[in-house]
Amino acid sequence: MDTSLNYSGKTVCIIGGSSGIGNATAQAFRGCGAEVHVTGTRASEDDYDKADGSDLDGLHYHQVDAADDRDIEQLRQKFDRLDVLICSQGMVMYKRAEFEPENFNKVIQVNLNSLMTCTGQFYDLLKDSQGAVIIISSTAAFHATVGNPAYNASKTGAMGLTRTLGKAWAPDGIRVNGIAPGLIATKMTKVTTDNPKRRDATIRSIPLGRIGDPDDMAGLSLYLASPLAGYIVGQTIIADGGLLL
Repeated sequence: MDTSLNYSGKTVCIIGGSSGIGNATAQAFRGCGAEVHVTGTRASEDDYDKADGSDLDGLHYHQVDAADDRDIEQLRQKFDRLDVLICSQGMVMYKRAEFEPENFNKVIQVNLNSLMTCTGQFYDLLKDSQGAVIIISSTAAFHATVGNPAYNASKTGAMGLTRTLGKAWAPDGIRVNGIAPGLIATKMTKVTTDNPKRRDATIRSIPLGRIGDPDDMAGLSLYLASPLAGYIVGQTIIADGGLLL
């Protein structure tokens, strides 16, 4: 069997790949030889700062609002081949803002509805390449997050969508799987990682004794998209340092 993680000649697209987990994953695939496209909400790659965790060197950048189906449709038209699609888009609203219907809907649109739009738009290319889809969910799919009902519902929904698309598209040669990260140090989690009391309390609950790094998730994506994971379909892999144990 092919045990390499060689992605030379492969085309990868990461929705939400301009920062955080998506960006680390993009650079990991580039390091393994892939042509990597990433999306973000800003006008150009020059609007991102490496100091904020955005390394766009060697990547093909596209401005896309994941909440806008038309943007995703226009992105699809730029591709004539795709081997790996990674949906890493996401947002969260704190201070109980998600209890407001408008905000609840906004988070659901970005974190859940856009997943179906993205995967549906690229389905034909993925079928042609016998490719892979990876959906980034969260360990929030497995427990309550009292202040964030939309985030929780969307991530739980992402896990269900992964399961269903995995079963629906496996006969077409498309493997759909997901990753459920625990606490990973990104801009989105600064509310916890920059708060010493919250950070230390969380670390005490993690058997590995540390907060996760985006590179931890990137390695898992490399595996799931490779022949090494060729018999894995519809699964959402928990990667949380043992937190949920």
